[in-house]
Amino acid sequence: MLEVRHLTKRFGGLAAVNDVSLTLNKGEILGLIGPNGAGKTTFFNCVAGAMQPSEGQVLLEGRELTGKKAHDVCRAGIGRTYQIVKPFGKLSVRDNVLVGALNQTRNVADARRIADEALELTGLADQRNVLAASMPLPRRKRLEIARALATGPKILLLDEVMAGLNPSEVELAIDLIKTLRSRGIAILIIEHLMRVITSVSDRIVVMHHGEKLAEGAPSAVMNDPKVVEAYLGEGFVAQD
Repeated sequence: MLEVRHLTKRFGGLAAVNDVSLTLNKGEILGLIGPNGAGKTTFFNCVAGAMQPSEGQVLLEGRELTGKKAHDVCRAGIGRTYQIVKPFGKLSVRDNVLVGALNQTRNVADARRIADEALELTGLADQRNVLAASMPLPRRKRLEIARALATGPKILLLDEVMAGLNPSEVELAIDLIKTLRSRGIAILIIEHLMRVITSVSDRIVVMHHGEKLAEGAPSAVMNDPKVVEAYLGEGFVAQD
């Protein structure tokens, strides 16, 4: 569904992303990992249209999206969340998600229906009238997913949606991601929790210093000496 070809993003003389290519298939979960500063979020920004790449291509189902604005990329079918969640604090939970639903339709009644479905799926239906600013972090993370889901994505880019969550909240988030995949949504996820990324991902791509260091099945990637040296550390033990 998604093909990224030789993506490069330079800031002056620094290549934050350097010649990274990957593919994402329908219904697949692809993990994107690497140390802080590896270029993962910059890669997301270029794919989602928040930044324009210096070189390379982004294609969704063969359609060229390179150079498109973020709202056009979203309408084409790529939704995303952000590492630092920033809901519209003075709006209700439902109205936050309604903003995303208006990507699909200009009919407010239809948008409310779409928003309510996203809230139900993400376990926030009973919070729909709560002000977003009053929600604790785990629910704001779910709200971020619900708003992206309401845009009607074929692909979701999830940027550290489990950061700051306790173990039980992480398990709920894992279940939600698997549910989204079961509905045919392809997912590209950045995550630092190795237990999570190995349990949900069909494949993993590792970035380091802006470049793709490794790619493959979770067990193979986690046992790759280059990945252990650059990111995981010698004490890491891969789990099957």
